[in-house]
Amino acid sequence: MRLLAIADLHLAGAVNREALDALPPHPDDWLIVAGDVAERIDMVADALALLADRFAKVIWVPGNHELWSRPSSDEPVGAARYEALVDRARALGVVTPEDPFPLWPGPLPHGVGRLAVAPMFLLYDYSFRPDDVPLDAVVEWAEETHNVCSDEILLSPAPFESRIAWCHDRLARTERRLRAEIPAGTRTVLVNHWPLRRDLVRIPRVPRFTPWCGTVRTEDWHARFDAYAVVTGHLHTRRTDMRGDTRFEEVSLGYPRQWDHGRGIAPYLRTIVG
Repeated sequence: MRLLAIADLHLAGAVNREALDALPPHPDDWLIVAGDVAERIDMVADALALLADRFAKVIWVPGNHELWSRPSSDEPVGAARYEALVDRARALGVVTPEDPFPLWPGPLPHGVGRLAVAPMFLLYDYSFRPDDVPLDAVVEWAEETHNVCSDEILLSPAPFESRIAWCHDRLARTERRLRAEIPAGTRTVLVNHWPLRRDLVRIPRVPRFTPWCGTVRTEDWHARFDAYAVVTGHLHTRRTDMRGDTRFEEVSLGYPRQWDHGRGIAPYLRTIVG
């Protein structure tokens, strides 16, 4: 029994959809899906249904792509869209950031007595920008190198006044739950689409994309909430980093050009525990 993880399936691409369809069953394993499954709610739900049928348990958090809405669509926007996604996932038995944190029932890492998986939805607040770039100049600064995130057009924060306000609301809600619901002596696997630490955002291909990559308010969450591992996506830079005794796993698959189709998706499932 293993706890596996992947992010950024980006199923708008036919190659990625076909590869997901070909993913073999893992009936004994749990799977973390760390956001950016697809842009349409039905496509996200279809993918989660497929995965729920092939894994013992699926744990999902949204990325920015799930939250995108287009003017031509009649799908909900903003927080209502997130709630609709949660409802669809729950109907499939998929664990969401709004559900109790499941305890891992499988073999535990050495020295770990109990392990809780904590899916989170935190967004970003532009604080991963350079210190000399003021908040009101972030978009203009990123635009100089064509690195502005499409969220500026497609990710509505409604009913919040801004994505920053929504982010800070999510941080407060999530922090309260982590404090209240993680049993004493329990280590965690923290799951969020966006990285929790600024120093782990290394994207030389799009260096001015960093403001859309997280919030400095989570820099120490791995220590505060005794994380055995932190699982994220978003960057499309598959890697493992260590901070103290915590593993930080970036588990993106990515766009079709960013992975080897001949291998299929299975080799890209990162083992977190097992």
